[in-house]
Amino acid sequence: MTTFDQRKDAFENKFAHDEELRFKATARRNKLLGLWAAEKLGKSGAEAEAYAKSVVVADFEEAGDEDVLRKVKNDFALAEVTLAETEIRRVMSELLIKAAEEIQAGR
Repeated sequence: MTTFDQRKDAFENKFAHDEELRFKATARRNKLLGLWAAEKLGKSGAEAEAYAKSVVVADFEEAGDEDVLRKVKNDFALAEVTLAETEIRRVMSELLIKAAEEIQAGR
C-alpha cells in the first residue's frame, strides 16, 4: 500500500468517525430539546420522554434542523406557549454544544 493510499484511508476513516459523532450529537441534542420543550408544555415523566422521542424522530423528515424546529414551534403554538423562534434556535445551539461535550466525555 502506498503512502497516498494510507493517507486516503486515514482521511476516509476520520470523515466517517466525524460524521458518526455529528449524528450522535444531533440526536442527543434533539432528545435534550424535546425534554426542554416537554417541560415548557407541562409534560413530565414518561410523557416527557415520549415527547422527546417524537422530537428525535421528527429530525428524520428532512435534512437539517428545520423539521425539528417546526415540530417544536407547532407544538408550542397548539399549546399556546409563547416563545420566539430565535429563543428555540438559541436553545438548540446551546444543547448541541452540551450534547457534543457529553459524547466526547463518554457520557
